[in-house]
Amino acid sequence: MHANRSQYSLQLMCRELGVSRQGYNKWLKGQGKPGRHEALLALIMDVLNEDIENKANYGAKRIYLALANNGWEGSYSTVCRVCRKYGLTQPKKKKAHGITAADAKAQKSENLIAQDFRAEEPNAKWLSDITEVQCSDGKLYASVVLDCFDGAIVGLAMEGNMRKELCISAFEQACQRYSAHGMVFHSDRGSQCTSGDFRACLAQHGAIQSMSGTGRCFDNARAESFFATLKKEKLYQINTASLPMETVKSIIWRYIEIYYNKKRVYTTNAGYPPLVFRSMHYASKQRAA
Repeated sequence: MHANRSQYSLQLMCRELGVSRQGYNKWLKGQGKPGRHEALLALIMDVLNEDIENKANYGAKRIYLALANNGWEGSYSTVCRVCRKYGLTQPKKKKAHGITAADAKAQKSENLIAQDFRAEEPNAKWLSDITEVQCSDGKLYASVVLDCFDGAIVGLAMEGNMRKELCISAFEQACQRYSAHGMVFHSDRGSQCTSGDFRACLAQHGAIQSMSGTGRCFDNARAESFFATLKKEKLYQINTASLPMETVKSIIWRYIEIYYNKKRVYTTNAGYPPLVFRSMHYASKQRAA
């Protein structure tokens, strides 16, 4: 008798709510269980919270690669849906603008890269570029050397000027750090890289100089893209104009050396950070030897 009353009450309630008994029972069974995407959202938040200062900049593709490299077997489209649903997608990057001035009188080098930024081995193709950052006590100029093999920033120099010594310092640092010799070194046609001192430095390390065509920013697009990433993910999020130059130097160094090279998901490396991908490459070669 009691069971019959319960069934009758359930029928009345479902009728009042405009739902079927089957639908109500299905909803009731799901109470206390995670929603369809809640488990995935928790995994995504674990990825982002691992280094929340920097990984808050991840878009859906980098989140998907991070999950896949940790053993998750879902689809990229599912990650995209969850990111959109919970507002985790990122805006498009701002375009970087070059600041170096070409030296019209200097002898130019041929463009050996020709927008082919692929490399089969580390230290075979290097790219270089300069950017400026406004600080409270003046403009900071940063020169980087990027390895086409894995996207690693192998050389970094920062000063309050962009004289030739800035580029020489970044290149020398990269050569010494990675015991590198005989690479193709590509840059724009700025006077820093056409100077006699810089070319002598290249020759000392057996480097072959390559230069972008005049007014052809795409010839050095991968190096320029790094600076666009640095500014979008870090510098545009802080007011560098209110910070002293030494503080901004520290912020840039930490972003590159601690996060970008070693932790940040890098899409062209199957999601692995640059120096992790490099270590895997050397380990693979050692096993094959």
